[in-house]
Amino acid sequence: MQNYDFLGSVTFILIAVNVVVSLLALYWNPNIIDKGFLKPYRVVRENTWYELLTSGFLHANFTHLFINMFTLYFFGQVMERVIGPTYFAGLFLSGLIVSGIPSLIKYRDNPNYATLGASGAVGSVLFAFILLFPLESIYLFLIPVPIPAFVFGILYLIYSMYESKKDVGKINHEAHTAGSIWGMLYLLIFVPNTVDHILTVFGLL
Repeated sequence: MQNYDFLGSVTFILIAVNVVVSLLALYWNPNIIDKGFLKPYRVVRENTWYELLTSGFLHANFTHLFINMFTLYFFGQVMERVIGPTYFAGLFLSGLIVSGIPSLIKYRDNPNYATLGASGAVGSVLFAFILLFPLESIYLFLIPVPIPAFVFGILYLIYSMYESKKDVGKINHEAHTAGSIWGMLYLLIFVPNTVDHILTVFGLL
């Protein structure tokens, strides 16, 4: 395997663009947020479909940005090395689009609804990792206990689906769920040898 150059990686580029665009929007020109976030009511009436992508490079606040980029930093590097930069770029960008579709459908008639953030795409990267490395340990903030990746994945999906049905708060749980599921489907559909890898992990091949 070739040496991994983080500064020349797709992961670094995605993090850099997210940080620069989000900070500019938060602290310099708020109009960037107004133009770029995903507003389903506007999308279906004005055909601003680009919002499915641009909304993923904007964040509500610095904490929102930090958590997403922190997660992308660790899991993005692994996935980029395993599946290659081209497939990895496809995973992230398609994750942005797919994770926004449930909100687009659900809130297409709500003129007051808007959402933003890379969480859906980051979820795609995280769950792609979980699919390939289900027995690896994952550590959560403030919980210094290792959790098997597949256990975390199951609990995360249950929580996201439950919260989505409650439909309260500002967190886009539909995007989290859709992005996570898409991360696994993307590998199975587009990335060669994914099934063989999974079978090998469980000693079935």
